[in-house]
Amino acid sequence: MTAIRMRNVYKTFKDVRVIERVNLDIDDGEFCVFVGPSGCGKSTLLRLVAGLEDITAGDMHIGDKRVNDLPPSERGVAMVFQSYALYPHMSIYDNMAFGLKLAKTDTSTIDERVRKAADILQLGHLLDRLPKELSGGQRQRVAIGRAIVRDPDVFLFDEPLSNLDAALRVQTRIEISKLHHDLHASMVYVTHDQVEAMTLADKIVLLNAGKAVIEEGSVAQVGPPLDLYHYPQNLFVAGFIGSPKMNFLPCKLESADNGLAQLRLPDNGQLSAKVDVDGAGAGSKMTLGVRPEHLTLGGEGPGTVTGKVLYLEHLGEASFIYLDVEGVEGHVVVRQQGDTAVKHGETLSVTLLPQNCHLFNEAGKAFKRTIDSTAETQPVFN
Repeated sequence: MTAIRMRNVYKTFKDVRVIERVNLDIDDGEFCVFVGPSGCGKSTLLRLVAGLEDITAGDMHIGDKRVNDLPPSERGVAMVFQSYALYPHMSIYDNMAFGLKLAKTDTSTIDERVRKAADILQLGHLLDRLPKELSGGQRQRVAIGRAIVRDPDVFLFDEPLSNLDAALRVQTRIEISKLHHDLHASMVYVTHDQVEAMTLADKIVLLNAGKAVIEEGSVAQVGPPLDLYHYPQNLFVAGFIGSPKMNFLPCKLESADNGLAQLRLPDNGQLSAKVDVDGAGAGSKMTLGVRPEHLTLGGEGPGTVTGKVLYLEHLGEASFIYLDVEGVEGHVVVRQQGDTAVKHGETLSVTLLPQNCHLFNEAGKAFKRTIDSTAETQPVFN
């Protein structure tokens, strides 16, 4: 197990700065997920760890070694790519053993490592087969096994589930999580799927799109999955983490007292939010955020908004109601039970509770919430 430390890491391709001012610590045995939209630099950052790209500026340490100038073979890392990249004419055994043979490892050690990795990944009965005789999920496990036999300090995964169908993605995700717990290894995993990030990670590193557009550099926020979910530091994080994404409503601050902000919505409705808006003056323009599962149908007076049902999504276990609300760009989404009786074209009122609200200033930075996440109201389904 090995820790990874990045200090002021930059990566530039010609005149385009892809990675800007990354300062990051990944602890021994930690499962760290780089996540973000296409073009945010997550795969580039992983390739900087692997040594497949040169660092433009800054320092990268793996364990006790500064690895900026070390080739990939000397960094103690093994990488699993989106493409399985298996040799079609070789058996599964030979595919997993190939790297060790190139390193002139003795035959008994090769056999021991391959069979141990095959047992971990439930591939023991497939070692004599060719890749074409395996399913996509099995091939991806072979690619993971090829990394395991090298006994690396760090495992690097670059969108390994992207080529799998939905059912196989769930199954293989569980297998990767189990592998992490069995090996107690340091793992860095890249994905654009925030569901994968939330379910796998000990620590999420959420990168912003393209070159840096926020003060902290390319990294929008780092932390445990539920920290990013309950306490997003800016609008970008709030909108990326969660599915469907958080609802955003424009508002103005009327007053604030003892960690409770009084807000005015575009339809002149009033609303309270349990946030500390210290330093913001009355009349300040803000953005109110609330997640679909924290909205409840019904109610009247302060804390409610009204909208017309534009369309519905029935998923079986849940339904998502899309409302057209005055003054709100896009839709307001409400999560309800799968058998909700709401109809298309119906006009509904929705209640927003103070403890479920997030608030952001004009620059998109979050104000501190004055509640513990455990106090957040659970959704009431009608």
